[in-house]
Amino acid sequence: MPGLYLLALVVSIGGVALLDRRFRLAFWRDRRSTVIATAIGTAFFLVWDAVGIATGVFVKGESTLLLGVDLAPHLPLEEPVFLAFLCYLALVCFGAASARARPSATEPRRSGDGGRG
Repeated sequence: MPGLYLLALVVSIGGVALLDRRFRLAFWRDRRSTVIATAIGTAFFLVWDAVGIATGVFVKGESTLLLGVDLAPHLPLEEPVFLAFLCYLALVCFGAASARARPSATEPRRSGDGGRG
């Protein structure tokens, strides 16, 4: 079914965005930085893809799941969407790991003497 891969990407982006919104991990914490980092990461990986395509390392396989729209030879429309999703997901995961590492305001502080004093 043409477009199924793009639909899966959009649904996945939506799911990650809901988690991001709920826990304020990336975009809902700092919109500007998230958009800039996602754009830079996506651009970097598109250049990486272009080099791979030019050297013959990357080729587009045939799949009925793709829409069939190519932005360049061997670069389907879904590729930049996937790369943007990959970068956004990495930022959300980093935000989640950072939030987990920070002590919560509701946690009691522990004294350095092991509680004896």
